[in-house]
Amino acid sequence: MDVKLPNLGEGADSGTVVGILVKPGTQVKKGQSIIELETGKAVAPIPSPVAGTVTNIRVKEGEKISVGAVILSLDEAAGATSTATAAALAVSAEKEAPKQTLKEAQAEADPEEEGTVEAGEGELVNENPVAPPSVRKVVRELGIDLRRIRGSESGGRIMWADVRNYIARLERAVAQKATAKSGAPSAAPVEKVDFSQWGSIYKRPVTPLRKVIALRMAESRQHVPEVTQFDEADVTALNDLRKQFAPAYEAKGAKLTLTSFVLKAVAATLKKHPIFNSSFDEIANEIVFKEYFHLGLAVDTEAGLLVPVIRDADKKDLVQLSKDIHEVATKARERKLGLEDMRGGTFTISNQGGIGGGPFTPIINRPEVAILGLGRSVLKPVVREGKIEARLMMPIAVAYDHRVIDGGAAARFTVDLVNAFQNFSEAEVKL
Repeated sequence: MDVKLPNLGEGADSGTVVGILVKPGTQVKKGQSIIELETGKAVAPIPSPVAGTVTNIRVKEGEKISVGAVILSLDEAAGATSTATAAALAVSAEKEAPKQTLKEAQAEADPEEEGTVEAGEGELVNENPVAPPSVRKVVRELGIDLRRIRGSESGGRIMWADVRNYIARLERAVAQKATAKSGAPSAAPVEKVDFSQWGSIYKRPVTPLRKVIALRMAESRQHVPEVTQFDEADVTALNDLRKQFAPAYEAKGAKLTLTSFVLKAVAATLKKHPIFNSSFDEIANEIVFKEYFHLGLAVDTEAGLLVPVIRDADKKDLVQLSKDIHEVATKARERKLGLEDMRGGTFTISNQGGIGGGPFTPIINRPEVAILGLGRSVLKPVVREGKIEARLMMPIAVAYDHRVIDGGAAARFTVDLVNAFQNFSEAEVKL
């Protein structure tokens, strides 16, 4: 059988092969890793769906592959049956089913011009499409001809990722059509420049991870009307608490840092301002409020910026948060983060204080609607009760999606966040 790249989850439909873990003749077990794939700023192993002997490797290291691409061919081992494989696929399809019906996604599209969406996309690619009943139901409600969607699973089976990709292509076509009608100028072509004519240069190829980072940042800037709210927080008392309790935390195997306090304060403030813990569903035209608080933490690594997620930050004490911060930062720097370690975040924190950076404007990590940027804390003269005192002040910047959040809401969120930093309860720190 041909082993194909399975669905990678929400927001990912391709990746770059960074490691091939088997070779022709290798006997693999069901669930054994066969390649390592870099996607969404993470490197994750791709397991074999069945047991068997590898007969042919169909990919190369450095090659970019999409969902449905053939990775390798297998001779199935004794006991591995196609029935079992089909059953596993059926279970997977049920897990993929959305919790609610998709809304109309083609309102702007012209059905008669659907064939111009993309080469081949408007054509009937499969006269007898195969898809789970849940997929068929939603596609029928959308008014889309299932025969126009190219399936990525074995036998051309159409899954949710294929439907999402098809709708995304329709949206791009609508946007292009609107731009053409408005007469807006198209982007100027990139000019090739020979920099060596002015002096010595050297070149370094762009890594797959850097390409992913560049794409995500460009997408965020292009689609999100971003505004940044600035302020300062007096973290003198917070830093005193950190120094006071750090030895006790170290005795428990946890390093108490300012970031530990930040996670706790941010989670509490998000509960007061749920709009900052939401996402904008552009297809359904809905704001999705999340009742969980999974905080992304930007980690600076040699390979590039990675954002692992610390889950349920609101339910953890400072000891556990401190351990989690150390764990995810270590995994990020050692490139051991898996795909799931990078997904599901509701709000991101980028702390440059340890590096020494001042105020900056962070870029929102879509599909989130806000991000917090923290700079280096410095001693400043501050007037308190009519007297000038030296206080440790930390610059903060809250960037937010203006489609979802208004300026007044951003100001209130920032004020409450500053108060959370400045009035951190000692009871929250005591062991």
